[in-house]
Amino acid sequence: MKLRNTLLAALGLAFAATAAQAEIKVGVVVSATGPAASLGIPERNTVSLLPTTIGGESVRYIVLDDASDTTTAVKNARKLVAEDKVDVIIGSTTSPASLAMVDVAAETQTPMISMAASARIVAPMDDKKRWIFKTPQNDQQMASAIIEHMGANNVKKVSFIGFANAYGEGWYEQFKKLADEKGIEIVANERFNPADTSVTGQALKLMSAKPDAVFIVGSGTPAALPQKTLRERGYKGPIYQTHGVANNDFLRICGKDCEGTLLPVGPVQMARSLPDSHPVKATALAYVEKYEAVHGPGSVSSFGAYAWDAGVLLEAAVPAALQSAKPGTSEFRAALRDALEGIKEVAGATGIYTMSAEDHLGLDERSRVMIEIRDGQWSLLK
Repeated sequence: MKLRNTLLAALGLAFAATAAQAEIKVGVVVSATGPAASLGIPERNTVSLLPTTIGGESVRYIVLDDASDTTTAVKNARKLVAEDKVDVIIGSTTSPASLAMVDVAAETQTPMISMAASARIVAPMDDKKRWIFKTPQNDQQMASAIIEHMGANNVKKVSFIGFANAYGEGWYEQFKKLADEKGIEIVANERFNPADTSVTGQALKLMSAKPDAVFIVGSGTPAALPQKTLRERGYKGPIYQTHGVANNDFLRICGKDCEGTLLPVGPVQMARSLPDSHPVKATALAYVEKYEAVHGPGSVSSFGAYAWDAGVLLEAAVPAALQSAKPGTSEFRAALRDALEGIKEVAGATGIYTMSAEDHLGLDERSRVMIEIRDGQWSLLK
């Protein structure tokens, strides 16, 4: 009898271990505090709305805050892989943090879905980046929308100011290439840091170049500083920003100095204003309604949508990966990577994703629209 009970207990433990392994663990790194908090908070809020069951398996999300710090983002990624044994990582919020996490994902062969914009996160493809995917539009896609608008509005000379990090440099690289092709001259090129409290010197240089427009490349509330400084110093020309400012905290901080700002955003930002024929309207609205049901009308932003679309990608890829391996194994992580790379025409809130071995973003022109800040609100340009 004692032997029988021992065997039953052992079988019970084995069953419990198997059941525990079947749980899909998703590690999430966001910038919920620090300079990028206005971006990371809606991402963190969105994680609680992601599916808790996929392909018949339960899903557990383990969320860590990197405090907008690259070193902390890397530490978080290592903890999630080494201690929590996650099957996939979502994160981080910013491009520098995501780029720093690439080595961890590649080294441990853990698929990672970034919520940051820089094209450098997934391109050019190599042995490390084959483990990395992302949901925000590439700099090039958004830059092309800005260049098209500038060309249509007789902008010939542009002053540029961007973050002194990978986000700013990536944008400058893409923007300059497209500007050169369009015959638009960059007459000033300045940088600032997200934690800076003054950019007066840079603003004066931007203005002294006598541009037809100023282009500010930053993300979150820090991107308001150059714009407010330019307006305070008397600059009255058009100002363009990137989709990195598409959240209500930016509107609040920038205030009246935001009026007339032009920028590209993902369809989710303007979901209710999109024509019914827009291919992303239905899926974008689904996210907007779910998020606002919890956080209130007007609370949605593109950044939460990047987290939502990471969940959309997992919903599409996990069932295929489960056909060949169980969660908690290296085989499952590899199968999930392959399944993510094989995604075709999957509609999210940001756009429609079609991945390939060379393209781990998979978005096209259906993923952006141009808007203007008018009367303190986002307004779709027709």
